[in-house]
Amino acid sequence: MTEGKRLAAEKAIEYVEDGMIVGVGTGSTVAYFIDALARIKDRIAGTVSSSVKSTEHLQSYGIDVLDLNETGPLSIYIDGADECDPNKFLIKGGGAALTREKILAEASEKFVCIIDPSKRVPVLGKFPLPIEVIPMAQSLVARAITKIGGDPRLREGVVTDNGNAILDVHGLQITDPLALEQSLNQIPGIVTVGLFARRPADIVIEGTEPPKVW
Repeated sequence: MTEGKRLAAEKAIEYVEDGMIVGVGTGSTVAYFIDALARIKDRIAGTVSSSVKSTEHLQSYGIDVLDLNETGPLSIYIDGADECDPNKFLIKGGGAALTREKILAEASEKFVCIIDPSKRVPVLGKFPLPIEVIPMAQSLVARAITKIGGDPRLREGVVTDNGNAILDVHGLQITDPLALEQSLNQIPGIVTVGLFARRPADIVIEGTEPPKVW
């Protein structure tokens, strides 16, 4: 699906306007977007990054990475997804950057999600749902998730850029993403749920030939 990722990323460049500060996500598809963004770096005012990895990639091209507290609201945020349903609700967090990704999505007027065709699904949940948790609450949160039918598993050897742990929840068929996101957000110890339903994508670019925009 490498070609699909590249096609979606290249199409996303069309949404970047001169003088914009661009919110940039994390992941393999976004890496192609950063490569494309480098070609027009002199046209933009800078970027805000969702992860240390993306920051390093951007800076390797000499692209300015700014602080969201200083930029204020963003015009656009470009990021990938692990799953996308027909309502543009997403599962994100395979790269463990879900908290900062959700912050940038919330801060942006337009969220453009770039995916290869394999990420489009009728119902979310085949991809395990990532949840970032405060380390001391890992067992507490896992017990609460087990009660609602999920199978939470610690992502071994992973510490987020915020110093937290990731639980990947298997076995869910997420027919009401918004309700599940709201419910999980009430559990103490959860930092961020990898469901992007309250703030879904505004535009999805699917890396077909030609790219499909919906």
